[in-house]
Amino acid sequence: MKILVVSATEKEILPLKNKLKVNKSTVCVMKYGVIKDFSVDFLVAGIGGVFTTYALTKSLAAKKYDLVINTGIAGSFNKDLSIGDIVFVETDEFADLGIEDKDAFFTLFEKGFLKDDEVPFQHGKLENPNNFDLDLKKVSAITVNTTHGNKQSVELFQNKFGADIESMEGAACAYVCAKENIKYMQIRSISNYVEERDQSKWNIPLAIERLNEKLFTIIDRMS
Repeated sequence: MKILVVSATEKEILPLKNKLKVNKSTVCVMKYGVIKDFSVDFLVAGIGGVFTTYALTKSLAAKKYDLVINTGIAGSFNKDLSIGDIVFVETDEFADLGIEDKDAFFTLFEKGFLKDDEVPFQHGKLENPNNFDLDLKKVSAITVNTTHGNKQSVELFQNKFGADIESMEGAACAYVCAKENIKYMQIRSISNYVEERDQSKWNIPLAIERLNEKLFTIIDRMS
């Protein structure tokens, strides 16, 4: 099996890369962790949907993969999720791709520019059709170009989409994989709540530590 792990920044997956290098069952060849006929490649695609779409599309054109794992930290709208929780994203959507009309915001689906069941969308969302037995909390997500830290915008997007979490790359990765018919999963770790920005309440180190522990467990089980 060939796996591609995709993240926005290297620090989000650096512990996993290091652990694959030193694990006894792993032989490191350049930037790849190779386990028998099982290989793991890493793609640091950049922050945001545009960079992710370009980098991932280019990678998939150059090499065939059996599975893409999109991963990284995320902000949570859902206070039932705790900082450091690891979640599996069932649905994602391009939340800020649309039209403002006075005080209202409309998606491209609502304005008729896209059909909400046009492949690969279902009801305007990107639903992961793949089944994985991961024992993780399942969540809905939105993907945005600007993470929210303003009370009004937080309330607008929370009320409109009702998602559990937000990231800046998830839907882009899901869209590319769906269009290319490649199995994928999105695994996120909660680093903060989506509210008025106060980084003193965030815990990025904890989120990254727990995320990488879970990613290694998932990959090790697959090998």
